[in-house]
Amino acid sequence: MERIPILRMGRNLLVTIQVDLQDQVALALQEDLSTLIESKGAKGVLIDISALEVVDSFIGRMLANISGITRVLGARTVVVGMQPAVAITLVELGLSLQGVRTALNVERGMAMLQASDEGAGFGSRA
Repeated sequence: MERIPILRMGRNLLVTIQVDLQDQVALALQEDLSTLIESKGAKGVLIDISALEVVDSFIGRMLANISGITRVLGARTVVVGMQPAVAITLVELGLSLQGVRTALNVERGMAMLQASDEGAGFGSRA
């Protein structure tokens, strides 16, 4: 089965989804992320979906589930790179992605994670 690579960047994990997610791959991603958050002590997860042109209700729920799982494990999630058509589809499906923070790109998403990490007392301050 295909797996989505997860990169560690300091106290954060970076997931770049480059292929249309099949249900099994999405479920494996949830499991892999939760395992890595716990084992590496990650404080943030950034999910780049800029390559996704289509999402369905399952993928929308998967993003919301990942956010909930990471929150329970003490980490934050930011989804970046959402294309306008994907945002429209999610709204039309009635998926508000409650609790999922978003940013326009990876740079802004990482800045959000770093700011929230520093605000929680985990980072260094100048």
